[in-house]
Amino acid sequence: MVAHLWVYIPWKWHPLMASALAFLWLDVFRIRRDVIDHNLRQALPHLTAQERQVISRSSMRSLCRSFFDVMKTPFLTDKWIADNVQFENPAAIEKMKNQQGGFFVLTLHMGSGDLAAALISKKIKPLALISKRFRNGFLDAFWFGLRAFTETQFIDAHAKNNAFDILSALKKNRGVVFVLDQYMGKPYGLETEFFGIKTGTAYGLALFAKKTGKPIYPVYTYWDSQQQLKICIEEPIDLTTELSETNEVLTNKFNTVLEKIIRAHPEHWMWVHKRWKIFE
Repeated sequence: MVAHLWVYIPWKWHPLMASALAFLWLDVFRIRRDVIDHNLRQALPHLTAQERQVISRSSMRSLCRSFFDVMKTPFLTDKWIADNVQFENPAAIEKMKNQQGGFFVLTLHMGSGDLAAALISKKIKPLALISKRFRNGFLDAFWFGLRAFTETQFIDAHAKNNAFDILSALKKNRGVVFVLDQYMGKPYGLETEFFGIKTGTAYGLALFAKKTGKPIYPVYTYWDSQQQLKICIEEPIDLTTELSETNEVLTNKFNTVLEKIIRAHPEHWMWVHKRWKIFE
């Protein structure tokens, strides 16, 4: 019911609502303010206190906006897409469109990721996104109910048959999306480095890349200062000499790709996550 009412909320209200929610999060309830600042100090130690504050507030606004943007995914129109979305890197997009037998997407919690997945599935190539389920039944039903309106398929990250689902999606010529910027301990993670700091990262993408040899496209998204949604699709990662390497080597290479994206757009990444836990 809430989602159906959201069709009447103008897109231009989303930044305003996101700013209000971010203010409540950071300044009223002060949720994980120390985590955000600690993460910024570790990953980007050259920043001043003022620069960290600017990035933390922008990051939280971006995270809050992504929630409101998901509410709009059932109502996307070709006109709205033409007026508000810019797909970056035509050469890589053309490769993705013509890719046969499936491919992988390496991405992170930046900008409006769910909205971007819906748009890529609609305009370029259908995707299958590996995602955790919510423990809360109501929240899980609500969130995945919204997602069900898009052409994106969702694969439960911890389901017993997810390996079969991933291979099945590839056979159906879908792109399988791995979100690798969050901490992952044993048994699904490996000890890796992120911004030169030891932590745990899921190794599933490395495993399937070695098994299938499918190309891996880095993808990320953000709203620019003109309120245009930029969906950036990069050239496939060159793994021609590395597919015989260990899962640790490949996963660290993926982390390096994500680091480069975050360094270029730190104000849009989800710094609130406890990324640098001790691996165990």
